[in-house]
Amino acid sequence: MLKLEDTYLHKGKRKALVALLREKGIKSESVLEAINNLPRHFFFDSALISHAYEDKAFPIGEGQTISQPYTVAFQTELLNIKQGDKVLEIGTGSGYQASILHLLGAEVYTIEYQKKLYEGTKRFLGRLGIHMNLFYGDGSEGLPQHAPYDKILVTAGAPIVPDALLKQLKVGGVLVIPVGDRRRQTMLRLTKKSEKQIVREEFDWFAFVPLLGKEGWKR
Repeated sequence: MLKLEDTYLHKGKRKALVALLREKGIKSESVLEAINNLPRHFFFDSALISHAYEDKAFPIGEGQTISQPYTVAFQTELLNIKQGDKVLEIGTGSGYQASILHLLGAEVYTIEYQKKLYEGTKRFLGRLGIHMNLFYGDGSEGLPQHAPYDKILVTAGAPIVPDALLKQLKVGGVLVIPVGDRRRQTMLRLTKKSEKQIVREEFDWFAFVPLLGKEGWKR
């Protein structure tokens, strides 16, 4: 079993990572503080642990990855999390992004499509003492039984914006989602001004694993 040790070396590497993210344009001090406070190496397989503070994505099994720190920071900053926000995350993965949202004071609901990954992450977050609402299922359809949400974050590349997610967003709420083909996607921020009016903003290109499911890619 991986020992959860956070040494001065790890803390120093996190400080350097935060400085790099700031250089790359991340401005939210609360997001940077959360990244500085959460040991990313805890979320890594022991064989890859020396790479935990590189600004890169790494495999976590089941064809999934732990996102690049810059991507995590960028998406989180777009959401503009407020204390007590009810947030739905599509694609739990390692649990790292969900834990950042949790540290920012969000009430997190997160859903994972891969059962093995869901079970492993649920056990692991329990060990860390991070308590949130974890679900196994098709995230492309959202989590209607707990809707509506203040914010929704999608951590996989979608071919379209799933209608189900827009329906589950509160008026005034924000959905952040990468949309494009299987190779690269444009980051979108959709703000629900009313039931019929959605304001759409486009940001940089990113490369995510595909969002699988009924309103995503078919394997």
